[in-house]
Amino acid sequence: MQKRVLLLATVAVAALAACGKKEEPVAQAPAPAPVAAEEKVLNIYNWPDYIPEGMVAAFEQETGIKVNYDTFETNEALHAKLVAGNTGYDIVVPGAVFAKPQIEGGLLQPLDKAKIANLGNLDPDVMKILDKADPGNQHLIPWGWSFTTVGINKTKVEKALGKTPMPENAWDLVFKPEYTAKLKSCGIAYLDSPTEILPAALHYIGKDAYSNDAADYKAATEMLGKVRKDIRLFSATMIDDIAGGKACAVVGWAGDINIAAGRAKENGSKDVIEALLPSTGALSFFDTMAITKDAKHPDNAHKFIEFYLRPENAAKMANEMNYNTGNKAAIDQVDPAIAGNKTIFVESAYLAKMVPPSSFSNEAREAMANAYNAFKQGK
Repeated sequence: MQKRVLLLATVAVAALAACGKKEEPVAQAPAPAPVAAEEKVLNIYNWPDYIPEGMVAAFEQETGIKVNYDTFETNEALHAKLVAGNTGYDIVVPGAVFAKPQIEGGLLQPLDKAKIANLGNLDPDVMKILDKADPGNQHLIPWGWSFTTVGINKTKVEKALGKTPMPENAWDLVFKPEYTAKLKSCGIAYLDSPTEILPAALHYIGKDAYSNDAADYKAATEMLGKVRKDIRLFSATMIDDIAGGKACAVVGWAGDINIAAGRAKENGSKDVIEALLPSTGALSFFDTMAITKDAKHPDNAHKFIEFYLRPENAAKMANEMNYNTGNKAAIDQVDPAIAGNKTIFVESAYLAKMVPPSSFSNEAREAMANAYNAFKQGK
């Protein structure tokens, strides 16, 4: 109350003083300082072997924006960099499973959709799946999607199995001792990532692939322990390992397995390399473009996203990378051989069998990391 009385008194004094004063012109507020234009730079952090040849150069030539393009090998590596802060990157490409906690933790910034006219090219069904990780589709744009599955060098696997027929469920090739004991002679490789191997193992033993129950991880570790002696590689370079003959059976990404098949042919190999469709379903995943919270060039990032979503560029992604882009407007420009490959453009009947991406609690992530490390070390 005392503050209010003092305020009224002050106003009254000011009014009396003004009565005998000549009216002065109202001073104009200074014009706002012009907003500095972003420097012509864009820093991108993506997976290896995951962008069509010449796409960065084409964007640079069209826009005059210099792109610095670095790569990471696991979602865990990207996540650690985002959590640490001051990433130095504008665009990152996290898997949807990791993107959900990154959004919730404020590590990614909302998109300015007014700057992305090509958003309408995206497949509504894909965006509906991503809505589970990113409610309202406010932060994530699909870069490419595929699924974690079993890949084989069919020529070498059939030779190693001898009279043993191929199993009905392809997961048996990498998780069942009856088969791994035979295939170790030509090499079994697993992706070197707990968030790829443990969900697949959980699914194989009939558990929730994205379980938050520590007991489930113990059960998965026990199953994996039975085949540990037969695993040759924990790979961060799966494409080269398959194409180069280091492994004949792998737990890997269908897109990379298809890339390896093409690379082996280019290198003169006559071996048949293919991604399989396990009878119990594979695990779908979606890699997504997002803008970091600390991005120094957000306008340039939006320009690149707009560029990437053009139908012709999305079609290049599918044709060269062997991944589905999630860009519906691009389908007419996709090579018929790619569009007809059921391990790239998955048929709806098998898509219904797939395990969709979800997320883990912090406790489950810790349990998964511990389980994976124990398995990898043979404990």
